[in-house]
This record gives sequence, structure tokens and C-alpha cells, in this order.
Amino acid sequence: MKPEGFGVIDSDMLLRAYAFGVFPMAEARDDPQLFWIDPEHRGILPLDRFHLPKRLKRTIKAQPFEVRVNTSFRQVMMACAESGEEREGTWINDQIITLYSELFARGHAHCVECWQEGRLVGGLYGVSLGAAFFGESMFSRETDASKIALVYLVARLRYGGFKLLDTQFVTAHLEQFGTIEISRDAYRVRLREAIIETADFMRMPEDYGAAKVLQVLSQTS
Repeated sequence: MKPEGFGVIDSDMLLRAYAFGVFPMAEARDDPQLFWIDPEHRGILPLDRFHLPKRLKRTIKAQPFEVRVNTSFRQVMMACAESGEEREGTWINDQIITLYSELFARGHAHCVECWQEGRLVGGLYGVSLGAAFFGESMFSRETDASKIALVYLVARLRYGGFKLLDTQFVTAHLEQFGTIEISRDAYRVRLREAIIETADFMRMPEDYGAAKVLQVLSQTS
């Protein structure tokens, strides 16, 4: 579902939209127009049923990347907005980059980053509200970089007391981790319950390495 477009909005309006269950997208990277999106079916990744593929677990133990949190938010967004071999275009325009950068400055948006030899090679970003986290986009320039960022995100959300991880839609990439699709009404029930609770994205120490991250996931499975 794509309702009518709207003009310039601010970060307060954006947070109210998330609390109601809708989010903005653009038709293309260079399209200045935004639209409210309110899907009939919603993708969520149940945090208590997260599935970590065995091959990826082995990769994480090898620690191919340095994983950082919230050090290069705008850079992550810009990377997510780029076209690539697997996507001809994106829905992230300049207004979205500005809006979410404002949310980041207010502590309502976060990113997980994968670095290799001083290069940002993968990551993701999203919005937090109460005990709900809304995953927005991810990118990867090296094999498994975005997947590892997602694993670290889930561990951080569990550790911080989050109740809902909204993926917006279900993709083959996300299905392997246990993402499911629920109705709009069922989603809004979960959303209302989550946003009135308190969670802390930064509760997990930033120096938690692969072994501790995997331990967090195993303890809450």
C-alpha cells in the first residue's frame, strides 16, 4: 500500500509515523517525493526464534571484520542508498538521509558497521522506539558483511531488552534467519506492546567480540 505523497517532514512526525506503523520511502534515489508505506502484511524477525546458519556461525568465529556501532551512521546510509549488482536503484533519497541523520542525533536511529582494513564493507541501520527496532536497510561490499551485521544487531537487541524487530518486508535474505510475515493488525498489536516498554540499544558493551555475541544468542534462544 502506498498512500499519497507528502512534502518535507521533520523527525518528530517521523517518530509518530513509526509509532502508528507506517514508514516513508521514495520511488528512486533521485526522486524528491516521499510516500507513507503501510503494508498489508509485515515482516518481523522474532528475536526469541532467531536462526543462525551453521556456516555463518563459523565465519563469525573467524572474525573477518571489525564490527562497530554508531561510528559512521551517515556513511552507512549513503552506502545503502547506492545502486549495485543486486539492485538497480534504491528508495533512499536525500530527504530520507537527512531525516534519519536527525533521528540518529537524537538517539532514535542506530547502525551496525563491518570494517575491514580501514574500509567500511557492510552494515545496516534502523530506528528504535521504546522496545521496538525498525530495520531500514543494509549493504554489503564483502561476502557475509551484511549478514554478520544483522547477527550482531540481533544480539544487541536481545541484550538491550528489545521486544520487536520489524523488517518491513520478507526477503529470501531475511527468511534464512527466521523472518516471518504477519498481518497488519497483528503487527500493530505487537507494535503497541513494544513501544510502551523501555529498551537500551547501547546496553551491550561495545567491546563485545564474536565469542560473547554468540554467547548472548545462545543464552536467549
